[in-house]
Amino acid sequence: MKKKILVTGGAGFIGSNFCNLNREKFDVVALDNLFLGDPDNLDPAVKFIKGDACRLEDLQKCGDQFDAVLHLAGTSSAPMFGGDGFVDGYRNSVESFTQTLQFARQTGAKKFLYASTSSLYANNPTPLVESQEVTPPNHYAVTKFLYEHCARCYTQQFPEIETVGFRFMSVYGPHEEAKGQFANMISQFVWDVARGESPIIFGDGEQFRDFTNVADVVQGITRAIEFDATLGSEVFNIGTGEFASFNEILSLINEAFGTNVPAKYIPNPVTETYVQGQHADISKIQKTLGYAPTVDLKSGIRAQVKELDPKKIRETSSDLLKKSGKV
Repeated sequence: MKKKILVTGGAGFIGSNFCNLNREKFDVVALDNLFLGDPDNLDPAVKFIKGDACRLEDLQKCGDQFDAVLHLAGTSSAPMFGGDGFVDGYRNSVESFTQTLQFARQTGAKKFLYASTSSLYANNPTPLVESQEVTPPNHYAVTKFLYEHCARCYTQQFPEIETVGFRFMSVYGPHEEAKGQFANMISQFVWDVARGESPIIFGDGEQFRDFTNVADVVQGITRAIEFDATLGSEVFNIGTGEFASFNEILSLINEAFGTNVPAKYIPNPVTETYVQGQHADISKIQKTLGYAPTVDLKSGIRAQVKELDPKKIRETSSDLLKKSGKV
């Protein structure tokens, strides 16, 4: 019998890819309030329910028994906490996490899996290792730090449910259109170049990230769901163990399009701690779950360019900066 999996944020970027890639392996139910999701992201075979993970009554619409719950809902990037988004950003993140975690245990789920973030590492020395001491550099990372500690305490209190977190690196791939300006830099650069617009890059473009295809993120999560031994409240990096600069990303995108669109470089306007370098140590997830990256960066970018739907190109952070008159 297939395992029954609830995915909150299931019509969003990572959620929809998880549901689509696992639609035959698991009995998947996707819950999403459609703030950053789109039901069109989902394969028709995936059961979709519109609702908010902060609301118990919406979670209950999904069913009363699950083998595992994957929590991907919540405020998903640091800029969303700016200005008037501060209180709602925390409320949405913390309330959806605690509500979904409690619901998972009440439905008999043996595993609760959730999205943490590599942003916790800030500018720690690379490669980034799960055992490093971390100090969250922004409000978004603070919520994920809370997730990890809340999950650990919850599993100590209720050992019948495992709580497994994933510190995603810089994830890119299909179905990011609904995120718009909050999408990964690869998606935003692809949209800019497709229109012949220069992507805006802060500083000299030599900042680097461990760009990880969403298919490999799904692989790592799936391995944890299927893992038979006890994981307790472990936290894993999911990345590639490699890295590329923003300049290299733009070069690969231009190569995929057969174009030569230049970047526009500006001084870095970010006031919170800006991450200069991100490069994951993935030995823990490799040794424990047998994870290994399968999509190299060049192939992943080529696929994203090839599959681009011009009708779905969204406004990027570069567009907003240009409209503001600051560049």
